[in-house]
Amino acid sequence: MELILIRHGLPERRYDTADPPLAVAGVEQAQRVAAWLADERVDAVFASTMRRAIQTAEPFATQAGHAVIQHDGIAEFDRGSGRYIPMEELKRDNYEAWLAMAQGEHGVDIGVFQATVVAALEEIVESHAGKRVAVFCHGGVINVWTAHVLGMTPRLFFEPDYTSIHRFMCARSGQRNVVSLNERAHLR
Repeated sequence: MELILIRHGLPERRYDTADPPLAVAGVEQAQRVAAWLADERVDAVFASTMRRAIQTAEPFATQAGHAVIQHDGIAEFDRGSGRYIPMEELKRDNYEAWLAMAQGEHGVDIGVFQATVVAALEEIVESHAGKRVAVFCHGGVINVWTAHVLGMTPRLFFEPDYTSIHRFMCARSGQRNVVSLNERAHLR
């Protein structure tokens, strides 16, 4: 089966919630990724339970004729933080805080987070054998799943762009392969 992970669009910067809606630019990104994927036959559309992922999934799910199936196991590690600062802003405005977060010093057990994400995505894979599934999620989710597929120590090791596309082939035998990472031609 083909597992397509799509990062959410740019959300609003918020200090009162870790679950903000998409910013105006994020809404446009969601429309662009939906248009880019329009010709792909997809059998199911999943999203994390966080607003930014759901709002990114909705334009694509609507045009593909699917409901968005929410799954809590693919929510981001920061969901309990009480605030949301886009990574590029954090990196620009507070490099030390961004570096600590990137090195795993964000108060979350990255191994436990990866185990949760892997269990959720494997559940989706198993229940959709031979199909193509789009999963709208988060940068941390994409990082730990990719690290799992590559056999790496769980960590945040690359920066998926907003609405970037990441493709994986998942065989019934348990073999997992990276097809592509960080596709973003639709953002040009």
